[in-house]
Amino acid sequence: MSKFQVAYIPVGVPTFHLESAQIQFEKSIELIQSLTPDGVYPDKMLLSIEALDAFLDTINPDLIILQNITFANAAYPSEVLKRFSCPVLLWTLREPVIDGGRLRLNSLTGAYSAGNALAVFRDGNFEYIFGAPDEEKVIAKVKASIGAAGLKKALSGLHMAAVGHTPQGFGFGRALDTDMLKYFGITLDSIEARELIDKAKGYTDEECAPYLEEAKKSMVGLEAMPEKNVVDFARLYKAYKDYVTENHIGALSSRCWPDFFTAFGTPVCAVLAMLNDMGVVASCESDVYGAVSMYMGSWLTGQPVFFGDPVSMDEKENTITFWHCGTAACSLAHPSKGAQVGVHCNRKIGPTMEFGCKPCDQVTIFRVGRKADGSFRFFISSGKALDKPKQFLGTSVVVETDHCAEDIVYKSVQDGWEPHFVVIYGDVASELEIVGHMLGMEVCKY
Repeated sequence: MSKFQVAYIPVGVPTFHLESAQIQFEKSIELIQSLTPDGVYPDKMLLSIEALDAFLDTINPDLIILQNITFANAAYPSEVLKRFSCPVLLWTLREPVIDGGRLRLNSLTGAYSAGNALAVFRDGNFEYIFGAPDEEKVIAKVKASIGAAGLKKALSGLHMAAVGHTPQGFGFGRALDTDMLKYFGITLDSIEARELIDKAKGYTDEECAPYLEEAKKSMVGLEAMPEKNVVDFARLYKAYKDYVTENHIGALSSRCWPDFFTAFGTPVCAVLAMLNDMGVVASCESDVYGAVSMYMGSWLTGQPVFFGDPVSMDEKENTITFWHCGTAACSLAHPSKGAQVGVHCNRKIGPTMEFGCKPCDQVTIFRVGRKADGSFRFFISSGKALDKPKQFLGTSVVVETDHCAEDIVYKSVQDGWEPHFVVIYGDVASELEIVGHMLGMEVCKY
């Protein structure tokens, strides 16, 4: 895959106040350079179609920041749009001086010409910001747009695996490889859970010893589990880790119950926790779209995310508790107790992860979902993860939501959302909203 590239394209005409435009040109470059090492910039403002064409010949962008450095008519953006299909952030500059004298830039009028052209070429699918390079809202929008474009490119290079099929009644997580490629650019492989189970059964204790030692460094209490389950966990961890490494898998969804209890005798929960910590996001119950949601949150923050069900609401605290059987990454555990190990809440077989998650001042609740007509949509909400102990057997995180928790629960249930959500440790709502626009998917904010 080619290197990610952000192209700054400042267009205008030489009949406006070029001294003012030059100042904005230099400040704009400084801003973009402060946000990404992957920017490409013209040596000077692009004040003619000829200069624009010459610069366009040198770039291969994944995001275009199209700026009216001064007024420019629709011929300028049209020249850009007929060449490139990547996402566009249209940036209008604020007039630097309003003193009853000359109009220095007339950038806003140019933005209307550009917006009109974008409506024709892109059906209005573009991002927009108005303001000077040193304004906080501009900095935030440019930053979020760069992050979203980077994520979009990462998705198009993602090699993902579905391990086994969803259990009966969990069909919301099933995905076709053609849908994944068409709508996200993701390559989806499929493998039966029994294939990895058979691999695990064939390993010797000596072959699995390094994997067990690795897990002991992250987990608390693994040695207290029955020896057979500990050894079988190490076998299963080796099978999964070797598979994702050899096949360059960046995300996977895995079948869990009942197969790993009935056909192997040891759950896969703790294996998925280890994969999440090594940077390969892993959802359980074969939820492919849950794994995609996890990948997006993890890519944007550079750290593991929590995957689970909304299981409890406290109207007085304005909180929603997210829980699952025990697959959370060890690094998400509350530092006071660490990543403790236990047994599965229903099957009473271990190892599974057993802890309350660490607090965080800003979290984003997210889900890639599908509507009844098959079209994709994004669930986005926000809040903070509270400093709470484990709420139920398994792993849990209690989120105090920024908006009314009761309204979020009532509306999301009535809107037909799937029961798996991702709690992302960080505020990436803007990036997710923008990438939703870039992918042409409905964004639902709660």
